[in-house]
Amino acid sequence: MQNSNNGLGRYGEEVAARRLAEGGLRILERNWRCAEGELDIVALDGDTIAVCEVKTRSERGFQQPSEAIDGTKADRLRHLAERWLAERWPIHFSRLAHTVDGAAGTDPPPDDTDSGSAPPPPGGVRIDLVAVVNRIKGAAEVEHLRGAV
Repeated sequence: MQNSNNGLGRYGEEVAARRLAEGGLRILERNWRCAEGELDIVALDGDTIAVCEVKTRSERGFQQPSEAIDGTKADRLRHLAERWLAERWPIHFSRLAHTVDGAAGTDPPPDDTDSGSAPPPPGGVRIDLVAVVNRIKGAAEVEHLRGAV
């Protein structure tokens, strides 16, 4: 059962990442882990960091994906988002700034932003739910719920 769920979860994350990218979000990281947990997808939606929790269910399942996030899970996602922002945003900000300001084909500047000197994302951070229902026939149903948590 566990292997089946792992496969379904990986499938759902692939589908979710594709759908988010098609919707204009820039995927910054997938499956970011630390000792306290994991973030499925971290993306940039305009000038907002979108931390996306992906919940995948089979069409035959009894629970909707959106029902899988309770208060405890929401608190953990908020904590992980804060930790990701502190640890990883300076690195991504440096790369994004170089992409916008730097010339194509040049090396990125030295990574001296680990000190946390990068400004916060102008649009802030939100936590989204990407609900994926794997249908018996046909393409998976995907619903991106912005600011769900």
